[in-house]
Amino acid sequence: MSILSPINTITLSLALLLALSACMPAAQTAESLPIPSATAPLPTVTPTPLPDGYTLYRSQSGDTLPAVAAHFGVELARIRYQGDLPQTAILDPGTELLVPDTLEQTTPSEILFPDSAIVYSPHAVDFDIQDFADQQGGFLADYTELMVRGTTPASEVIYQLALEHSINPMILLALMESESGWVRATPETRESIWYPFGYIRADRDGIYQQTGWAIQQLITGYYGWRAGTLTELTFPDGQTLRLAGDLNAGTVAVLHFFAQSHNYDDWYALVYGNDGIRAIYNDLFKDSAHPDAAGWEPLFPAGITQPELELPFPPNQVWNLTSGPHSAWGRNGARAALDFAPPTDRAGCGNSIHWTTAAAPGRVVRVGNGVVVLDLDMDGYEQTGWVLVYMHIANADRVEKDAYLDTDDRIGHPSCEGGSASGVHVHIARKYNGEWVLADGGLPFTMSGYVAAAQDPFCDYAWWGWCRGTLTHPQRIVTADPFGNAGTRIFRPDSDNEFMLKLTPTPQ
Repeated sequence: MSILSPINTITLSLALLLALSACMPAAQTAESLPIPSATAPLPTVTPTPLPDGYTLYRSQSGDTLPAVAAHFGVELARIRYQGDLPQTAILDPGTELLVPDTLEQTTPSEILFPDSAIVYSPHAVDFDIQDFADQQGGFLADYTELMVRGTTPASEVIYQLALEHSINPMILLALMESESGWVRATPETRESIWYPFGYIRADRDGIYQQTGWAIQQLITGYYGWRAGTLTELTFPDGQTLRLAGDLNAGTVAVLHFFAQSHNYDDWYALVYGNDGIRAIYNDLFKDSAHPDAAGWEPLFPAGITQPELELPFPPNQVWNLTSGPHSAWGRNGARAALDFAPPTDRAGCGNSIHWTTAAAPGRVVRVGNGVVVLDLDMDGYEQTGWVLVYMHIANADRVEKDAYLDTDDRIGHPSCEGGSASGVHVHIARKYNGEWVLADGGLPFTMSGYVAAAQDPFCDYAWWGWCRGTLTHPQRIVTADPFGNAGTRIFRPDSDNEFMLKLTPTPQ
């Protein structure tokens, strides 16, 4: 008798939410600290006998059953596994699944890059872009661009954007070298000088615009695969190609990047050719301190759980949930953030008299134009372990960098500072080992017993910049809306306070 059994059907949402715009705080260099120990590789697993029409898939970092079903294009109920597995939570890496083998023409299944090579993970925590560019002696080393703050080296622009969006700067340099030769040589054409990442559009020239575009393509591929909402590539000529179901998010990010500006034949050569992106990456970084990111896998280890978090405001206050799961950074980023607005007697912008607070103990590792980053493992790196990113924090009375905070210590006043905001609020998102943790994914954002979920794929940028979603507590369901109402009110009681029960009836 087989020990494999079918799982129950659960609903898989394949909708991809749009996201709110956010700010671009000033860059700063990470401290030179000892590098954490790498995670040991997974043990070899004995193959499982395969039923007819099935293929064996071993789960990868960040996988959930709904996402795997989407990747392979099958109904979730048809996936077989041994024992009991969580139907929506993150799977332990290496979990054996038997999946119907139904996909026909797809990309190759080759894993080109581990996830840690794409997100700003421990792998690149002490990587110095300017020092590396100087060693290579190419156009990048001396290039500067006029920014609002003045003439700025290209290396600083890349670092700032990489840090804000949490994308590994090493993959950005490899993609730049592949598309224009900026890293090791002087570009030979006008297009390669103006468009270092190969995206030729008149209003997207220069290092800032091009790097931002490249990061957006990596994010779309990476987190679209993670959420199960991206399953095929679309090339500039309209041709499509299904992604192989056993790829990882890091590889999909790179495949998606090249598919945005190259049709199939050129794309295939750039991705899989002998002189393609993997060869360029290996050659660029073979002599660097950390040439291989695979030693940091899996980014989400077995048994990972979110640390206990409180709502980001003091006990015994009523705030409003103004946006459900939406972009952590930028308009179309990973759907990892939630927005909360304090009590106010007027609409519009300004600095609130209320305080947003630390949701957990941590060390402040970055502050700047509206942003505060709280490192929960307190090692001084925002690329390692759990991190909370607060946005729209007023500069006045803001917590200082390197401060050590306890739960409920003051972070600062909610405001509109930093990025795009139509009203006073605080925006909060999570990262783990450099990866944005989806607010409604396998590790749902949970604060003071409230669990985040997305309602549907609707986001309204044009007028109010919000996304639908809920926070669910055993005694209350809160529904996001930019206009405060009875349904958006969220109360954080102290341990003995029962007022929350009076706000609305227990959900049925």
